[in-house]
Amino acid sequence: MEADIESDLRYARKIDDLNALVELAGEGEDVFQELSDEVEKLIEETRHTEIRMLLSGENDAANAIVTIHPGAGGVDSQDWADMLVRMYMRWGERDGYTVKILDYQPGDEAGIRSATLIIEGEFAYGYLSSESGVHRLVRISPFGAIGKRQTSFASVFVYPQLDEKIEIQIDEKDLRIDTYRSSGAGGQHVNVTDSAVRITHIPTGIVVSCQNERSQIRNREMARQVLRSRLYELEMSKKRQEMQEVEDSKMDINFGSQIRSYVLHPYRMVKDHRTKFETSNADKVLDGDIEDFIYQFLVFRGVRPA
Repeated sequence: MEADIESDLRYARKIDDLNALVELAGEGEDVFQELSDEVEKLIEETRHTEIRMLLSGENDAANAIVTIHPGAGGVDSQDWADMLVRMYMRWGERDGYTVKILDYQPGDEAGIRSATLIIEGEFAYGYLSSESGVHRLVRISPFGAIGKRQTSFASVFVYPQLDEKIEIQIDEKDLRIDTYRSSGAGGQHVNVTDSAVRITHIPTGIVVSCQNERSQIRNREMARQVLRSRLYELEMSKKRQEMQEVEDSKMDINFGSQIRSYVLHPYRMVKDHRTKFETSNADKVLDGDIEDFIYQFLVFRGVRPA
């Protein structure tokens, strides 16, 4: 409610500013560029508000936990998975979210073997839930033969970070907890002690890792939080009878299962295969501008204000 009131006040202020600029323009003042900029800002804010109105799911307002894995395509796919990590980090930063890397497992030659991010802020999960699925990249490979076109795949799965009030029972005997030495992206400080933590939930086979904190205790706590979120999402998926579809997509990270294609050669295009929405500005998308894809998916899904 408080956020809605603040949004209304913000709109009122922007409209007042626009009216003032229109009056100045009518008096011959050179304010065209300023007026144009303010109109663009208002359009962007309107779209942002419209998206939030479309978010009415039980956990849409929660923080988002994002896991990214390379699929078919070898080192190119590992590099592609790393590009997706950057894309979601840039999206979070440009939209005012707090982005943290919980776990980062670098590839042997380039890219990553896996990564887990937490994006903190209002409606992070609601926005990013549309990103779950297989993402396909077509480009000239920077690793293979010169001039050879390569198709790479990576999977993205998004989970809500659970409120502490939600009860998820975890039996200690069902857990295997391993510690290991943290690894990091280039230039990043790496701990020299075994502070990283990996928790395996034996009944479900779910594995979560955390190496973001310097303390093993803090990494263990955060890994448990991620595990609780994963287990909750598992139960919700069962109730919605969608678990089999989720598992099938996890097992088939290759051609024919993608939700979105990013083409950098021989032309430039990003296309969502669910909504058919596309753009030729692939660089802008890879730099984190995925708002239009999120909006189009929410409309396609048929979500309406509660």
